[in-house]
Amino acid sequence: MIPIKILLIILSIVFNAQTAFAEKQARYLFGALSLPSKQSPNAFGSYSKGCLAGGEEMLESGPTWQVMRLSRDRNWGHPDMITLLKNLSKSVAKKTSWNGIYIGDISQPRGGPMISGHASHQLGLDADIWMLPAKNLNLTQARRESISSINIRSKNKKTTNSNWTNEHVDVLKIFAKDPSVDRIFVTAPAKIYMCKHEVGNKDWLQKIRPYWGHNFHFHVRIKCPKDSKLCKTQKPSVQYLSKGGTGCDETLNWWITKALEPVKIDPKKDKPKQKKHPTEYMMNELPPQCMSVLNNK
Repeated sequence: MIPIKILLIILSIVFNAQTAFAEKQARYLFGALSLPSKQSPNAFGSYSKGCLAGGEEMLESGPTWQVMRLSRDRNWGHPDMITLLKNLSKSVAKKTSWNGIYIGDISQPRGGPMISGHASHQLGLDADIWMLPAKNLNLTQARRESISSINIRSKNKKTTNSNWTNEHVDVLKIFAKDPSVDRIFVTAPAKIYMCKHEVGNKDWLQKIRPYWGHNFHFHVRIKCPKDSKLCKTQKPSVQYLSKGGTGCDETLNWWITKALEPVKIDPKKDKPKQKKHPTEYMMNELPPQCMSVLNNK
């Protein structure tokens, strides 16, 4: 029988080790894993503060898609997202001149914060689709590392450029009309263009949300899976943001006017405290279930 004193020392060592582990930056722990957890599929937490159990790999190539930047190992997602990408890539190939889609980042094998880049993509419920039309689906791995997407925004950041086509509209429409899609982030000029030129039923435009940095790709976010009870739905909803309409209102002009003006800094005022970026979260700041996801063998 182990003496109580020795047992207490052992328990203290274990406790201190666990505490130190919990205080480590989550991005380095999740970023070091190359395989998903052997658990039932589940998304824990929010899109920018969570993790993914039982992730599924998006195969590097398929009949209507190719995954880009394979070296990042970010082609993992919740099975709902993987199914969506496979199905909608078929629709794109069928309804447009594109042969499918080029897929950028989805998530890491177990989700969580990434070592660099995205604030979101932590639940396996986000995916980036390149603006570059997928004409060639036989790209080598090396080519997928070197090729770049295309910019569909003009230099003055106020309009779309000649790279933008009606087929981009068709592709976005295919994704937006899927009921499992919560919202799609795209550069503001693209949303403005669609608001001005789209005819007929524009209800699908409610899901198209203007946001910075989405002129080389658009970002698809799906709703929390029904069986992921601890997944947090994003708020406010697109219905609220769009005031129950399409979002094609005067607020869009802010993105190409005031938002582009230089920020004026008052030297007399204290600088606002910077919020912690999601890539800097410690393990103990994520949902407690993420420790189990991380440690699962």
